[in-house]
Amino acid sequence: MHTHLIDQKPKKKLRTNNSQLIAKMNRYEKSTLLFLFFLLFCPMVFCQLSSKQTTIMSNVSRLINNAYLWDNTKAPCSWKGVTCGSGNSSVTKISLSGFSLNSSGFLPLLCQIDSLESLDLSNSQLPSIPNEFITDCGKIVRLKLLNFSRNGLPGPLPTFQGFVELESLDLSFNKFSGNIGLQLDGLVSLKSLNLSFNNFTGLIPKNLSSVLEQLQLSGNHFQGMIPDRIMGCLNLSSIDLSQNMISGPVPDSIENLSKLEILILSTNSFSGEIPKGLSSITALQRFTAYQNQFTGTIPNGITKYLKYLDLSYNKLSGSIPPDLLSPPNLLSIDLSYNLLSGPIPSDISQNLNRLRLGSNHLNGSIPSAKFKTLQNLTYLELENNSLTGSVPPDLGSCSKLALLSLAGNNLTGTLPGQLGNLSSLQVMKLQSNQLIGEIPTEITQLQKLSILNVSWNLLDGPIPSTISKLGNLINLYLQGNRFSGSIPNEISSMNSLIELQLGGNQLSGRIPKMPANLQIALNLSSNRLVGSIPATLSQLTGLEVLDLSDNNLSGEIPTSLTGMASLTQLILANNMLSGICPKFNPHVMLNVSGNPDLRNDTTSNTQPAKKGKSVATALLIGFAVALFAVLVVTWLAISISRRYYRVNDEQLQSPEDLPLPQVLQGNILTANGIHRSNIDFTKAMEAVANPSNITLKTRFSTYYKAVMPSGSSYFVKRINWSDKIFQLGSHDKFGHELEVLGKLSNSNVMTPLAYVLTVDNAYLFYEYAPKGTLFDVLHGSLGKALDWASRYSIAVGAAQGLAFLHGFNSCPILLLDLSSRNIMLKTLKEPQVGDIELCKVIDPSKSTGSLSMVAGSVGYIPPEYAYTMRVTMAGNVYSFGVVLLELLTGKPAVSEGTELAKWVLNNSVKQDKWDHILDSNVSRTSLAIKSQMLAVLKVALGCVNVSPDARPKMKSVLRMLLNAR
Repeated sequence: MHTHLIDQKPKKKLRTNNSQLIAKMNRYEKSTLLFLFFLLFCPMVFCQLSSKQTTIMSNVSRLINNAYLWDNTKAPCSWKGVTCGSGNSSVTKISLSGFSLNSSGFLPLLCQIDSLESLDLSNSQLPSIPNEFITDCGKIVRLKLLNFSRNGLPGPLPTFQGFVELESLDLSFNKFSGNIGLQLDGLVSLKSLNLSFNNFTGLIPKNLSSVLEQLQLSGNHFQGMIPDRIMGCLNLSSIDLSQNMISGPVPDSIENLSKLEILILSTNSFSGEIPKGLSSITALQRFTAYQNQFTGTIPNGITKYLKYLDLSYNKLSGSIPPDLLSPPNLLSIDLSYNLLSGPIPSDISQNLNRLRLGSNHLNGSIPSAKFKTLQNLTYLELENNSLTGSVPPDLGSCSKLALLSLAGNNLTGTLPGQLGNLSSLQVMKLQSNQLIGEIPTEITQLQKLSILNVSWNLLDGPIPSTISKLGNLINLYLQGNRFSGSIPNEISSMNSLIELQLGGNQLSGRIPKMPANLQIALNLSSNRLVGSIPATLSQLTGLEVLDLSDNNLSGEIPTSLTGMASLTQLILANNMLSGICPKFNPHVMLNVSGNPDLRNDTTSNTQPAKKGKSVATALLIGFAVALFAVLVVTWLAISISRRYYRVNDEQLQSPEDLPLPQVLQGNILTANGIHRSNIDFTKAMEAVANPSNITLKTRFSTYYKAVMPSGSSYFVKRINWSDKIFQLGSHDKFGHELEVLGKLSNSNVMTPLAYVLTVDNAYLFYEYAPKGTLFDVLHGSLGKALDWASRYSIAVGAAQGLAFLHGFNSCPILLLDLSSRNIMLKTLKEPQVGDIELCKVIDPSKSTGSLSMVAGSVGYIPPEYAYTMRVTMAGNVYSFGVVLLELLTGKPAVSEGTELAKWVLNNSVKQDKWDHILDSNVSRTSLAIKSQMLAVLKVALGCVNVSPDARPKMKSVLRMLLNAR
């Protein structure tokens, strides 16, 4: 037993040691697990930002004063736009892009974060870059990316000292100016430099980083030649020098840039030949050099590796190389507006989706055999050449074709029915050829077609009634042919149609009911139409131009036509109309000449009709006068008796008795103390209640003259609120947009001073322009008194205003309707661009009434709008170009059914004949004036270019106008 006891003691001790060992192991495992737990959730425990960086970020947050962005109650690494490194131990990236910061005071604090690698402050409305920021951030060794784009920053380019590791610098879309000298010399590691769309002048900077890969300098005023030193940056993969004033040839050494993928030289003054060495750069995919002065021939093999080539608007000559269109990698090529001659190569790549060869001197027939294989071809533009033969039937095999333009050639034969297979076609332009025969019914099956133009051919037969199946057709041009028979009644169902041109045919019968949404023009002139003018035409409340001249129409002019709110031109000349011509609004240009039995209302604004009163007519007039006198006396007697006996019937109201609009909200936007004290909302509402105060009606607005108690005059503009045109239908949104516009400051822009919202309308206040609109002055009684000095000042001033709007911070202000009718004149040399708010607050596509679904006035609408239906800067440039042409020619935007831009383009083919386009009353004054006008005409022709891409930006337009004198 004793032994047993002795034996038990070691066992018990062993058990104790084992238990301790197990306990220790458990504790070790728990510690390990706890350690792993802490590692996993490191950011929450001991891997937070250092106190220094936390303090810096908190201080920056307070200066930004935007709790939505950076909330001090949370960890900085969780803030929006903040990226931290491994373990959240340091801030590496900060992005404040797209937020309205309005102050630059916080920027130097960011430079205290020595771990910063990327800083994006783009599109933040910063007013400046403090010098301390450049000095301090230049010391951050890790900083690789710096983005200040789209802020509107002014002044000269800062000198970047330090920044030894900076790889990307983006200062685009600002207002930096001056020359670039040594400011960038220290950026030895820079790989990407973007200075696009500023106001830099002088030479292109030479001392750029040798490791540079991307160079973007577009949209400035750089001059001189391309420095040879840039050709030594052998890592360059992208170069964009477009929209500058760079001249001279492209260095042949460009062939050394073996990594170059993108080369953009468009809209400059480059001359000489296209470098042949470009053909050897195997990496080059895009070469764009439109709108320069390149001469010579197109180098052989230049498209061997290219995907995109655009050499349009140059002076290239010779024939197109036979292999130019054949490489399988080629997707798009544009050689339009050159001096190229010879045939179109027959070998065309199956992958080509865009082929533009228009406005050259190409001849021969259109190669037809290859079209069967061009399944990717989307755009085919061969217009304005000397092509002969027929329209290839094989075009019908191009199933993706959306745009077909063969206009302005010498094509003959009939229209092939195979064109009806182009199910994707949106635009078909075959005008100004010698095509014969009828319109194939197959073409009327093109459901996506929005523009059909076969005008000025030799087509005959009836207009097919099946044309009404083109449910998406917007513009239909059939004028200048030999179509006969009546206008099909089915045409009234074409509800998408906004322009119908049937003039210059042999159509007969009566005028049927027309499509309800016609807006640009209805031209039925020079036909054989008979009967009376149907009163149903008055239902076309959005129509601007109605031309029924040179027919056999009879009867009276329906008085209901006077209610067509959008009408600007009514041409009824040379018919057999009779009776008294109704009184139309003063802004309607009316022509009723050549109607012997039509008498003028002495108060109307018609052109004189021919005299020829018979005795019966005189008797009728006498009877009408007598009857009118009896009615007047009766009315006076009833009116007096009602007043005398205080009859309860409603009495006649004077303008002072008319009910004033019910004001929902009023706000003064301007900070100008004079305007703030002068503007009286009650007095303004009294003015707009009286129609006699109307001074102007534009497409979207009505202007009233309101005289305030102080004696100062203002424009009060009414916009129709009830037509469902306001985006979102929100008063608050409208007020917010106007708050932004009210802060604009430019002497050539009509900025709103105040606004009033009522139940049905919105009223905007502007400075009064005593001289009225440019249209009234130029085409009215003062037109002859408008000398070149005044016209030039108006052109430059309007260009300054529009360039200012297009360059407004990061969000350009576009004009919904730019014309000579909404350019106001304070004096004959001080223009102001008006209606700047319309594109912000109006959505014309939602219009259900009198407002047009089309942005712009007839004659000013860019050609591409018909199928893009988008308001763009390029479209605004086109409209401004039409205004320039008005100033140069003295002609209105539309005259006798012809648009001024088209007339000028057709007459400008030979440059030695340009002087015949000019207003001779002005151009003959002196040779110097004529020379200036020709220089401005060159600018205008660039603006009204049919290709949106080829039009210059407004900043370039302004620069060219200033250089024209």
